[in-house]
Amino acid sequence: MINVPTAAHELSKTLAAQADPDFAVRMQRYFPHEIRALGVGNAAVAQIAADYFRDRRDTPAATRLLLAEELLARAEYHEEVLLGFAVLHKVARTGLGEELPDRCRHWLETYVSNWAQCDDMCLKLLYPFFLGHLELLPRTRSWIESASPWARRAANVAVVKFVRRKVGRTVFELPLSHVLDNCVRLMHDDDTYVQKGSGWLLKVTAEVHPDEVAEFLRTWHTEMPRDTFRYAVEKMDPRLRRSLMALGQG
Repeated sequence: MINVPTAAHELSKTLAAQADPDFAVRMQRYFPHEIRALGVGNAAVAQIAADYFRDRRDTPAATRLLLAEELLARAEYHEEVLLGFAVLHKVARTGLGEELPDRCRHWLETYVSNWAQCDDMCLKLLYPFFLGHLELLPRTRSWIESASPWARRAANVAVVKFVRRKVGRTVFELPLSHVLDNCVRLMHDDDTYVQKGSGWLLKVTAEVHPDEVAEFLRTWHTEMPRDTFRYAVEKMDPRLRRSLMALGQG
């Protein structure tokens, strides 16, 4: 059994040892506001977690969860938040219980401070988790009501891979009503990244339900923010995209 505070200290020390100040400066171009970064790439952060558990494969998922909490609570740098999520990647699908979505909302509201951390949680932690817990996907809908823009963005980003997804031998489809209701409820959100999240979800949904999404855009184009609209039509058939852009959003 690992000692959680000691493990957190060791992992943070390993992460800090890979800091690259020049890369940290270059990272800033991807964020509208300055972030505190060590300059360690996402793949390297994930590798640090994987290496740590290579000789500790019997570490229970519950202990990893405590370690994630410890890392997040003491995080001062961008990559330390990513590391907190990374220690859970390997146990996300089958090792974590149904309380994880509520924990993730708390983390989004407490520790996440930029779009990259939000999306890392959604795509590397919640995605595999929901593959094993499809029935819990609707829980993310309450995140729309959060005061945190990152929780509101995550309400869409966390389900973007489930618009149509093969799971085992069956094909799962996120109800179209889930997508469209989310986007209506977030229609007037004043956060740019929340709007981009809505646009991303509509863009992916349009690949599966082009006619329905096109009708949705026709109905709401006068109220929908420009970024959301442009993201939504990005991969549509060129002719359909041109007709929608002619509505006045281009």
